[in-house]
Amino acid sequence: MNLPTKFDFHTHHERCGHAQGTIRDYIEAAIDCGLSMIGIADHSPYFGREEDHPYPHITMAKSEFPHYIAEVRQLKKEYEGKIDVLLGIEADFFPESVNHYRRCFEPYPFDYIIGSVHYVDGESIFHKTRWEGLSEAQRVKTKEAYYELIESSARSGMYDILGHIDAMKSFYPAFSSIQTAAVEKTLKIIAEQDVAIEVNTSGKTKDVGGWYPSDDILELAHHYEVKVTFGSDAHTPERVGDDFELVRKKLKEIGYKEWSYFKERKRFSVSL
Repeated sequence: MNLPTKFDFHTHHERCGHAQGTIRDYIEAAIDCGLSMIGIADHSPYFGREEDHPYPHITMAKSEFPHYIAEVRQLKKEYEGKIDVLLGIEADFFPESVNHYRRCFEPYPFDYIIGSVHYVDGESIFHKTRWEGLSEAQRVKTKEAYYELIESSARSGMYDILGHIDAMKSFYPAFSSIQTAAVEKTLKIIAEQDVAIEVNTSGKTKDVGGWYPSDDILELAHHYEVKVTFGSDAHTPERVGDDFELVRKKLKEIGYKEWSYFKERKRFSVSL
């Protein structure tokens, strides 16, 4: 197997209801921008809910899940020799449902699974108004609850990559300046559990700008020897591989020598 030189493990497509384009569109975009490996990782259905499709504009339907798997596998074969197409999924982390999700994923030949925390205290981390009227103590408590969930996701053993680990700052840039030891504690646990985190460049499309996680978190991650990988979190084909070379450069500046890629639920390292 040739070592991949350029890759993107976090891409979506039209099934989730809030992305544009087909899986093929993202693969073609990956070829156009010189990727050697493209991971398709659309939003998992809400397996913890009884309904087939409770949130049509957030995730795919349960009934679409096998079709998603089949399409990625078919395209993997079709593009063999042109680009390495990987089967991934981005799964919400709900502590009460993690074992149910695990059973739903086990029958399928995933190359990797991304675990992302999108809800804290029952509310989306992206709700722009959730911070209004909170005291400093309440803001600290909310941030700590977020990182406790990320810790639990790392401990669950279900994920190969933890997604956008400071995405709660997306529409509330002051999130990063809320003082708590929770971030460092979480990075220690991620390192202990030997799970990779992604440098996710989709933060540039939100109010906060920039990437997830912030440079200071990446520096701490390097200190604790947390493995890293790359994901654009593209919801349009045009964003595939977005800022890949800039991320590579930043990781080198921080002191990283290598980053990770995935196949068949195994993690491999390649030099930056």
